[in-house]
Amino acid sequence: MRAVYKLLLAASAALATAAADPLTQDAFVPVFHEDFPDAFVLPQGNMFVAYATNNGANVPIAISRDLVNWTFAGDPATGKQRDALPQLGAWAKTGFTWAPEVLQLGNRYLLYYTASDRKRNMQCIGVAEAAAPLGPFVDSRAEPIVCQAGLGGSIDADPFHDAGGKLYLYFKNDGNRVHARTSLWGQTLAPDGLSVTGQPVELVKDNQSWEERVVEAPTMVRSPAGYELFFSGGFFGWNPDEGGLSPYAMGYATCSGPLGPCAPAKENPILHSYSDKTAGCLSGPGHQSIFQVGARSFISFHAWNATRGCRKGTDQRELYIAPLFWQDGKPQIAPSLRPKAPSERG
Repeated sequence: MRAVYKLLLAASAALATAAADPLTQDAFVPVFHEDFPDAFVLPQGNMFVAYATNNGANVPIAISRDLVNWTFAGDPATGKQRDALPQLGAWAKTGFTWAPEVLQLGNRYLLYYTASDRKRNMQCIGVAEAAAPLGPFVDSRAEPIVCQAGLGGSIDADPFHDAGGKLYLYFKNDGNRVHARTSLWGQTLAPDGLSVTGQPVELVKDNQSWEERVVEAPTMVRSPAGYELFFSGGFFGWNPDEGGLSPYAMGYATCSGPLGPCAPAKENPILHSYSDKTAGCLSGPGHQSIFQVGARSFISFHAWNATRGCRKGTDQRELYIAPLFWQDGKPQIAPSLRPKAPSERG
């Protein structure tokens, strides 16, 4: 088995943010016990808004005041679960709305989402606008803004607002859908964020063994080391050939600029599945988002619901959130945040 838990090297620096000792309790526990895959967390004042892959709603939304207690956002008009994107763009058909991410530009909010293109019958990327983070977002375009038709389609859009003001969009060509190779790409966005400009640049290929010919879910950040592109790799589901655990995992690449070149880290993956008496159980951690709360960084990701024996539980991927920091220029993930036990609540 690979190293069970690489990321406790510097965890003591962040234990104040975790409600448990990692030596006596699981290092990672979900903060939201619902099916909420591919989540993206957006801080908004004293509230946090998370968006996820469709689970009935096109884009389900969860909200929290403290990062550890989450609820689905309700729709006052219907009393049902709120949908951030109640109507897809005219180019898209329902049922395949994946991995939404939101970029705030002034008083506008832009939601980048993956959906199935009616004409091409493949996943492509669109953008929708709203005046508030809970929507409703509206995609008024007749076509997606990114669709690499010759490479299997495009998924997992990640917008990035650089310190100098320029905007970029990162995505994956959906090669594994057509039994082809996958890569992560970057492309400049127009200043209004509603279209891409120039040509896409290939940044990361699926050429590390742990990736199993799949790289996806890019997340570009500025770190103390410069530009870093986090991503996920491997088959997302459970794998009976690996003791039942999912081979899905997370890694990162260091980049010389927002459009590369990028070099994957030698220590990848930095977070992967494990079953261990000390650290607990984790299956299929991945599809991260990274966000700031003041001067502190956090990483969200999903992992599969598992039994106490670290086997497949209910068929859902749950939301995890953990402090993220850097040691010697390399990212480190501390034990995850967790709701307080009843005895600890005031």
